Amino acid sequence: MSEKNRDGKRTARERIAAEREKQRTADRRRRALIVGASVVCVLGLAAVIGVIAANSGKGKKSSTGSGPVVVPSGARGQDSLAIPVGKDGAKSTLTVWEDFRCPACMSFEARYRPTLHELTDAGKLRVDYHLVRLIDGNLRGTGSLRAANAAACAQDAGKFRDYHDVLYSNQPKETDDAFGNNGKLIQLAGKVSGLDTPAFRKCVNNGTHDGWVNKSHQAFEAGRYSSTPTVLLDGKNIYQDQTMTPEKLKQMVEQKNQG
Repeated sequence: MSEKNRDGKRTARERIAAEREKQRTADRRRRALIVGASVVCVLGLAAVIGVIAANSGKGKKSSTGSGPVVVPSGARGQDSLAIPVGKDGAKSTLTVWEDFRCPACMSFEARYRPTLHELTDAGKLRVDYHLVRLIDGNLRGTGSLRAANAAACAQDAGKFRDYHDVLYSNQPKETDDAFGNNGKLIQLAGKVSGLDTPAFRKCVNNGTHDGWVNKSHQAFEAGRYSSTPTVLLDGKNIYQDQTMTPEKLKQMVEQKNQG
């Protein structure tokens, strides 16, 4: 083979090698750009998700009962967890742990309400209501919490007993979380004269007493109570008494006042 031919083949090989190296360099640069762009896209997507998540929390109130404990006006007892109905000087105290979604609580209220009203109005009995959210935990939802908060807002307005009775008279089915809608609770406030005010609406919509309701529920659990309603007359559980009737309760309270 002549020197000229050998030089020509060597030049061709070098040219091909150079082209291949150029192609490899271009491929590496292209892959680097793709990876870089992917990282930017992932970071950008993460940033967008972060912004959406941050904005989604704005203007919304936690439905878990978290937040500061704001005690309703006039609440009493340990940690101010009881809403009293009746006079402080009453010789008998009925302690009621209840949940506005609880059908058994509604049955108790419907049966005993006239007697309780009669005795509290006469100054012979004070009823201390403790509001819990048992059904929310059992069946999910927020109706127990939302209704309890609304009732505490009604207490601020001096309308607790009337609104309390309206809630039970309009209680939805246990599996229907209708009380989880603040609009429904505000609508029912229209049945109580003078309750549906801007202050009441703000209290309901802001969940002002959510933390207080949650603390009341924690006290219910700490007391090892297992069901609602739990009804204690001067510390004695009378709801477990199968012979208890509104007439018998009235007689017990009357005897205490006579004594």
